Parts: sequence; C-alpha cells; structure tokens
Amino acid sequence: MKREIYKQKANKADLRNDLDRDIETFLAGGGRIVNVQAGETALESRAAPLRTPIFNEPRTSRTPLDDVVATLDERRKTQAKRSPSRAHKPQPKKRVIYDDFGEALRTVWSEE
Repeated sequence: MKREIYKQKANKADLRNDLDRDIETFLAGGGRIVNVQAGETALESRAAPLRTPIFNEPRTSRTPLDDVVATLDERRKTQAKRSPSRAHKPQPKKRVIYDDFGEALRTVWSEE
C-alpha cells in the first residue's frame, strides 16, 4: 500500500478535466445550461443601478484627540521611569566535559 505523504497541487489540465467531468455529470442528471445575454441582471428593477454606499456621504468632521494622546504619552513616560530596569544576570549554562578521546565524561553548570 503506497502512502502519499504530500498532496500535489492540481495543475490546469487536472482542473479542466474535473470541470468537464462535473459539467457532464450535471447534464447527465437532467440539468441544462442557459445562455445569458450580455447586460442581463438578476435585479428585479432595472430602473436604477446599484448604489455603492462607500464615499457617497460628505466628509464628516473628526473629534480631535490631541489631549488624549498627550495624556497617554505622559502616562507611558512616567511608567517607564517607575519600572526599574533589571540588570541582565548571566544564566548558568550546561557544559559537557570530554576526555582525550572525545567521549563525554560529565556535564557541569557554569555561569560563563
């Protein structure tokens, strides 16, 4: 039994074959394909085109937040002053001691 580890991406020919097979299955099951004229729409009323709600309203005024930003910056500065900076302590590291032949004898912890 062959196990496929990696699934390969389908190339264009595979996708085209899958699509053709799906169309044949659809048609064999009694489905039919209807051609649609250019410009046809599914909208009930063709009187007005779709309205795009983006960027149609006039520009609104914004609430200035300069004082809020200044307050947050001051708070950040005071918190930075209050917190003591920790000195970086060297962490102990595990070292392996080898003999003359390159075989490991033991491990020791050193703070170098």
